[in-house]
Amino acid sequence: MNAYIIAALLIVLLGVAYQTGWSKSRSLVTADGARVHSRPQYHAALVAVWALVPTLLILALYGYFSSGFTRAYVVSQLPPDVVTGLDQNGLNALVARVRAIASGYGVAGEVQPYENSAGFALRQFQTIAFMVVIAAAAGTGILALLYARARITPRLRARNRVERIVNLVLLACSAVAILTTVGIVASLVTEAFRFFTFVNPLDFFFGTVWAPRFSSTGAGNAGQFGLLPLLSGTFLIAIIAMATAVPIGLMTAIYLSQYAPRSLRAVVKPVIEILAGIPTIVYGFFALVTVGPFLRDLGASIGLSISATSALTAGVVMGIMIIPFISSLSDDILNQVPRSLRDGAYGLGATQSETIRQVLLPAALPGIVGAFLLAVSRAIGETMIVVLAAGNSPVLRGNPLEPVSTITVSIVNQLTGDTDFTGPQSLVGFALGLTLFVMTLVLNIVALYIVRRFREQYE
Repeated sequence: MNAYIIAALLIVLLGVAYQTGWSKSRSLVTADGARVHSRPQYHAALVAVWALVPTLLILALYGYFSSGFTRAYVVSQLPPDVVTGLDQNGLNALVARVRAIASGYGVAGEVQPYENSAGFALRQFQTIAFMVVIAAAAGTGILALLYARARITPRLRARNRVERIVNLVLLACSAVAILTTVGIVASLVTEAFRFFTFVNPLDFFFGTVWAPRFSSTGAGNAGQFGLLPLLSGTFLIAIIAMATAVPIGLMTAIYLSQYAPRSLRAVVKPVIEILAGIPTIVYGFFALVTVGPFLRDLGASIGLSISATSALTAGVVMGIMIIPFISSLSDDILNQVPRSLRDGAYGLGATQSETIRQVLLPAALPGIVGAFLLAVSRAIGETMIVVLAAGNSPVLRGNPLEPVSTITVSIVNQLTGDTDFTGPQSLVGFALGLTLFVMTLVLNIVALYIVRRFREQYE
């Protein structure tokens, strides 16, 4: 309920401020024909910003400090002898019970009279505090609105200020993306460094046995953390997935962009893109109960021993999953090739297939390679399909007909359940995550190199 009230306050204040700035700016022109520096929408936006910023600031301060004030008030409403008889954990649990009582959801077990009394007092305190904050936010917003409206003059450079504010907002959004990436990398590197204090990096990156133990956090009894079995399984499944998806996806894109009638394309393209919206857990279940048994029976009929959960099963289903990425992106890229290139090939007597092979595909190669590498990144980072269909067998092997394990599966296994993040058994998840990050970074660098090289050739 409080969220709806805050949203309504912000919407109403924003609308009133915008309309006030608009009408004041329009009145400057209609009154005496004065030449106004900025258009009315810029004055309106400036007034809206002036009204919105202090309001949001007050609400943000309330959200930040309300938890501490609420806890202090709850403690003040409890009997002193009860508070002094509890340790920190017990006091935290009691405060949580009082908050639950105040919220109306109730608590388990018998409720003491002082808990009911404190819950009722807390409910009143929260109501009054919220009303005061809403009134303060609304009043501050209105004062800021009136101040901004009074500053509107014909020579006010409202456009410049609004554009400066927009630039700051865009810069902040970019900084959020950059800082998020930096934070992820920093957390991975920090925790991976802690892991390498337990395990030698050479044993991790070049080890051939993956057998972590959960009985001890000491380096000697922690087990073996060889990355090569997981790396081989990851690449094996990715190769099978790309061998499945690339031909089908690329041929589909060529057919849809060059051969298919418009009516057929309008139906087939959305149907293919539906595959991209299916949850990966559904693909994993499909691989486990349908594709795996089918491949096992097919192999038995021709004299091959194919496990129902194997690299082949996971790779084939993963390839089906990433077909829309390749087909849709490649189709869009092929359609962006200038028509003049195709017309020139036809004018020289080339057939449609020759034009596609010798003109269209080379010209679209940078974008197609980018689509392929995007699909490879998706295949390497996929989790649910390989968890259900790969077999979880971390053994160094190159046979796609047998179970394997991947980096993502091992991360799930190591970080599932109660973990204290003090031993190598759980910290290895960060080392594996850092490995995946580096692999994806290398793929992006290769993609940029290929795109720049061929773009210079065909532009």
